Amino acid sequence: MTAIWAHRGACAYAPENTLPAFELAIGMGADGVELDVQRTADGQVVVIHDETVNRTSNGFGKVVDQTLAQLREADFSNGFAGRRNVKLPTLRDVYDLLRGTNMTINVELKNTIELYPGIEDDVLAVAHDAGMIDQTLISSFNHFGLANLRGRVAREQLAILYDGSLYNPWDYAAMVGAGAIHPSGYALQQPGLVERCHENDVAVNVWTINTVEQAHAVQDLGVDAIITDFPDKIGEAVRGPAWLRY
Repeated sequence: MTAIWAHRGACAYAPENTLPAFELAIGMGADGVELDVQRTADGQVVVIHDETVNRTSNGFGKVVDQTLAQLREADFSNGFAGRRNVKLPTLRDVYDLLRGTNMTINVELKNTIELYPGIEDDVLAVAHDAGMIDQTLISSFNHFGLANLRGRVAREQLAILYDGSLYNPWDYAAMVGAGAIHPSGYALQQPGLVERCHENDVAVNVWTINTVEQAHAVQDLGVDAIITDFPDKIGEAVRGPAWLRY
């Protein structure tokens, strides 16, 4: 059965990577959430996609240059009607919100521009401290960072993010030590990709699929999970109307 993961939470309906977006994802019946992490000047792992807060808040500047307290002075409602004073969450905040669910927590390390040495260790520490390491899947475009985690988590908890083309990604995943790949929808055009990955015990979780037509197409290819901004719409398309919880 194809899993549905809410991209940055249900970010079509609430500010991306915020607790309201993740709360909506729970209510919509998503099987998992995808989120992005950066690190603050005082070493806190926070959930935000960009290296700066400029796009998603009324604040300004780089995440890495500000403390958590400084970052929480900004409003991350990002223009959504009816949302005010939405605060930047820490990774631990999201784990606490998802406690008691069996949802997959796909943590994307945003360590390709700001390298954040050791952020892999920081994420593992949060997951272990929350007692939710078994629900955690770590992905990144920085495959060196993923390789640093080999042997520290199960291989199926590591996923290679990529766009475009990658030669024999099932072999590359084995080399890195990952048990999953996260290609863009465009990258799924490689003939036989999903079949070859599954033959080599590599899961395929595709991003970001936001139309019913796209969802049906990648479901027909046999992907393991669909990452989407619209977990309600895409979940209904893939599973039928009875899937919705709310």
